[in-house]
Amino acid sequence: MADAPFLLLSIRGEDEAADDEYRAMMRFSGLDDHHLRRVRLTHEPLGRVELSQWSGIVLGGGPYNVSDDPATKTETQRRVESELAGLLAEVLDRDFPFLGCCYGIGTLGSAVGAVVDRGHSEPVGAITVELTDDGRRDPLFAGLPDTFDAFGGHKEAASALPADVVHLARSADCPVQAFRAGANVYATQFHPELDVEGLCTRIDVYKNHGYFAPETADSLKDDARQRVVIHPMTILRTFAQRYAQPL
Repeated sequence: MADAPFLLLSIRGEDEAADDEYRAMMRFSGLDDHHLRRVRLTHEPLGRVELSQWSGIVLGGGPYNVSDDPATKTETQRRVESELAGLLAEVLDRDFPFLGCCYGIGTLGSAVGAVVDRGHSEPVGAITVELTDDGRRDPLFAGLPDTFDAFGGHKEAASALPADVVHLARSADCPVQAFRAGANVYATQFHPELDVEGLCTRIDVYKNHGYFAPETADSLKDDARQRVVIHPMTILRTFAQRYAQPL
């Protein structure tokens, strides 16, 4: 019997970045395009998601921030945020397998009552992530070393979590690098799908989006190539293997 597919929700309007993200998610999760279906929320409405038809949901990152000034949000961003809020309410109510990457901290954090603000942004590049005691015990992070390098870059972050949410990881400049709500609903601030080539693609695509001075793009790529980022990707494979459900 075939397994139910996973659903990837993308908020990347740029084809190059969106397609590279999709390929990376498949490569590191071990899923093919039949078992990881994509909806590009920038291009089409989410519609009704029947959770029983899916093994789990992955939300990718992108240029949206829930803490953006409402006056600056496009109609598309407002629609996407509204659709995700409705979906996450059901995901949390049913404790349905979910992994939000980067943007997931803002969206899921807002849904669970975390404080999401601009106080702990990190520049584009490699960061060192440290697991908490709960992170070391968490099944999704099983096999990861206590500290590991990952790629990130974000304007907003969760600065405080509610008491019923499990804090899984931190970095020097960002107190919440990962958390879990319930038993199966996760968010990471770092990007588990990013290797160095993927990061370089995003540097090229987003060099005029305010994450860094455009003239520093080449030096950011050079710096990234000096770091060994191999561990975060196992989170995607573990997520796919742990939650795959028969149709």
